[in-house]
Amino acid sequence: MTPDVVETTLDKRGFHKKSPEAQERLETVGKMFLEGYGDAVEARTPADAVAPLEQLPDWLRGFAYEGAGMGLAVLDGLPFGRSDNVSRFLETPRGEAYRYLVYVGIGWAMARIPRFRWPKPASLDPMLVPLVLDGYGFHQAYFKTARYVDGQYRDPSFPWPGGRQGGHANNAIDQGIGRALWFIGGIAPDLVADKVDAFPAARRADLWSGVGLAATYAGGVDADELRTVWRRAGEHRANLAQGSAFAADARVRAGIVPEHSALATRMFCGATPEEVARLTTALRPAFPVDGDVPAYEVWRQRLVNEFVSIGGVST
Repeated sequence: MTPDVVETTLDKRGFHKKSPEAQERLETVGKMFLEGYGDAVEARTPADAVAPLEQLPDWLRGFAYEGAGMGLAVLDGLPFGRSDNVSRFLETPRGEAYRYLVYVGIGWAMARIPRFRWPKPASLDPMLVPLVLDGYGFHQAYFKTARYVDGQYRDPSFPWPGGRQGGHANNAIDQGIGRALWFIGGIAPDLVADKVDAFPAARRADLWSGVGLAATYAGGVDADELRTVWRRAGEHRANLAQGSAFAADARVRAGIVPEHSALATRMFCGATPEEVARLTTALRPAFPVDGDVPAYEVWRQRLVNEFVSIGGVST
């Protein structure tokens, strides 16, 4: 259930290596994820995991919290011990600050534990349940690339969370696959865009959302390369901006906004991370949302519509 650090190297995964610097960046992200996983599963209590996580480099800390989310969700999925590790962790101030990343980590855990041990959707924040699916999609694309990226596999009736809004599960999974493409393509913009374009047209909006999220949160490219991403997104630039806005919101909530995130929101959204985060909060729907569309999807579409209306920028 625990990924080996070797499994996160570009050589092992067969991912593109744009440059030694890009390779080091991507592999460092993988190491930080596993560092957070280890801190969580080795801690005496979920709250005790916070201190070692907070000692990690600031811009990488979110990836460690994502790993911690996976580790705690794996513990919750075991047939013994407590099953409230994630919820207790989120009760801590820093756990709450990284709630989005922790939820993504739950999706990683779901890819590693039996389905009958998956968390009950009703036990989670209903607004953020799709973030779990995003994490699941990232994991599958990252570790099962031949099937999920090259083969473009998609489960037509994904069983979780089910219910009347379950038909939208694949939208969130595709956002996670799009995030993974940023890593699989070795943060080489044209290669990442080529991989998105290889998918059926109906899936590209969600994939570009994931690319925007990863480009803003993980970074690794300069302004010219961000312009390439913007240009290649074409008709899906508003989706790219929506993903960028979610990443900016996550960064601002945690109180750590690296320069690469500010550069990306300026290029994709025409605003600072703080301005984009305020917009994201303002457009978040009050739950519940009536109908068959999850509140998370309503939220995403509101942002897409906003960025369509303002046109976005690439300067």
